[in-house]
Amino acid sequence: MTTSKSRVGISRRTLLQSAGALPLFAIGARPANAAEFNYKLATGQSLTQPINARLEQATKRILEASSGRLEIRFFPASQLGSDTDLLTQVRSGGIEFLNISGSVLSTVVPPAAITNVGFAFSGYEQVWPGIDGQLGKTVRAQIEKAGFVTVSKASDNGFRHITSASKAIKTPADLQGYRIRVPVSPIFTSLFKALGASPTSINFNELYTALQTRLVDGQENGFVAIESGKLYEVQKFLSLTNHIWDPFWLLGNRRAFGNLPDNLKEIVRREFDRASMEQRADVERLNASLKEQLAGKGLTFETADRAAFRKALSNAGYYKEWRDKFGADNWAALESVVGPLA
Repeated sequence: MTTSKSRVGISRRTLLQSAGALPLFAIGARPANAAEFNYKLATGQSLTQPINARLEQATKRILEASSGRLEIRFFPASQLGSDTDLLTQVRSGGIEFLNISGSVLSTVVPPAAITNVGFAFSGYEQVWPGIDGQLGKTVRAQIEKAGFVTVSKASDNGFRHITSASKAIKTPADLQGYRIRVPVSPIFTSLFKALGASPTSINFNELYTALQTRLVDGQENGFVAIESGKLYEVQKFLSLTNHIWDPFWLLGNRRAFGNLPDNLKEIVRREFDRASMEQRADVERLNASLKEQLAGKGLTFETADRAAFRKALSNAGYYKEWRDKFGADNWAALESVVGPLA
């Protein structure tokens, strides 16, 4: 990409302007008696995440399209609690809608982690046909079986990459004994153990200090998290591994969504689908500009040998282990998109 530094900055500011302007209170609040249905939508994503801007826009369109009958108050950036708290709230009806990553959702809906299988997707040319097709249908069925409603297309929580302070991570050999931070997720821990690393679960708000003090050697995240967390200040190399792709799912409380008349349900699905599609495009543009920005802030980019990583995982029995855990039907849905894994 040949965009100048000034144009990159302007592009990113323009893209995130509405997200960054979101106040830390309910957006667009109206008197409680002004609408027939008063619902709440929460997210755990930081204000710099494009998903917040798009969801906020969708709530305004829903209010207008419903002629004021349905007001959805928006609470971004963990205002109503942590991701774990929010999952409990949307299940109980404390909130009506929740945007949540698939990796976090998998703590209560284990099959949702099927999109997190390591080195499965080669790129977005596989992700979107899969998640909008049979694979996505299979995951949504598991989510709804657990008591939630999925009210829109999945949006993009991005591909993850490995960063390091001491060396570039290009092959599985570079991960032998490597102390890497991972989120609290069995499939993430399993992935890096199978590759010979020493994964440690650390909360993201503690990650910068853990890297700075060398409690861990490196970490793995998408460009947005790497930039927003200023991890480039305590890391030197970024390996383009694309090792895990993660979606965002927009969940609804089953009873609350079921109480809406059919015409309002149609409006909700239409406008949140639009938000998801716009967010996907936002992330694509943002990733391109962030790569340039992160390189400008001192990160050295390296290309990883993905074939070698996948072979190492197969030899370690990683794919067989997760095929057995997910079950034949879920695994078949994944392999129909990405090809044979185990």
